[in-house]
Amino acid sequence: MTSTARGGRDRVNRARVSSAWRKRLEIAFFVTPALALFALFVIWPIITAVQLSVFRWKGFGPLVDFVGLRNYLTVLNDDVFVDAVVHNLIIVGGSIAIQLPLGLAIALLLNRKMWGQGLLRTIIFVPYVLAEVIAGVVWFQLLQPQYGVIDNLLGSIGLEAPEQGWLGDPDLALWTVLVVLTWKYLGLAVILFLAGLQSVPEELYEAAQLDGATWWQVQRRITVPLLGPTMRTWAFLSMIGSLQLFDMVWILTGGGPANSTTTMATYLINQGTQSQNFGIAGAASVILFVIALIMAVLYQQLVLSRDTRPDVVTRKKRPDVVTRTKKTKKVIR
Repeated sequence: MTSTARGGRDRVNRARVSSAWRKRLEIAFFVTPALALFALFVIWPIITAVQLSVFRWKGFGPLVDFVGLRNYLTVLNDDVFVDAVVHNLIIVGGSIAIQLPLGLAIALLLNRKMWGQGLLRTIIFVPYVLAEVIAGVVWFQLLQPQYGVIDNLLGSIGLEAPEQGWLGDPDLALWTVLVVLTWKYLGLAVILFLAGLQSVPEELYEAAQLDGATWWQVQRRITVPLLGPTMRTWAFLSMIGSLQLFDMVWILTGGGPANSTTTMATYLINQGTQSQNFGIAGAASVILFVIALIMAVLYQQLVLSRDTRPDVVTRKKRPDVVTRTKKTKKVIR
């Protein structure tokens, strides 16, 4: 090999190494700020919460009173916290059970051409973009007993409101909060479902109509299955949001009456900022994090993983498999 050929190969190798290092530097340049923010606002608070959870600390002075896992035992043996976990799970299940069919029905309605379609979409989505504080204060005033708008409307049609008020009755307070949450977050479900409906090929609907399928058959056999990934993603977001629910409950009831609407987030805030039991609050926050993490991982493995399997992805990328009339008949059946 001549020296000229060897020199040319060396230059090519150096160019490749230089290009590889340039790519690594570009990736580091764009990723480092995001990683720094993630470490500052996620990793560091988690580490701090874990550290506080093993000390008895009132918010003043150094962390010297080490108690180990005693704070965790205190939290897990506290009936208020156990009830808070149950309330969170009720809100998770109730939100999905109510908002999923209601949001899907509204999305199917708004997906059809009609007069005032844009206005209706705006009206549905406005509550979601409102700040939780504003929405909570508005509903707190509407639900006031005797002189509240809701009670006056019920009185005008001959119905009696609860004597203690919608937010003052321990048997009704949690369900009232669930209704307010449905009003607040239904818009997100509708918008996501509408976006998912735009990706359904029109050819499928046309082929189904040619085969004599009814509207219900089309929705049940075509729309809902193809909208499945969107619905599963929305359900995941709703679940995580319901587990972390704080601001709306805090504004409406503060966790009352008689702890009937306490959530895990309001419990740890009560223990931390009001009772000055920051060790208990830290332990509660760690438990909340672990519960949310476990549920998220299980949901990912049992539900969301089906959308990333190679066979499912390949099937989605081949619309010609279901556009033909013969295949559409199988879908409708």
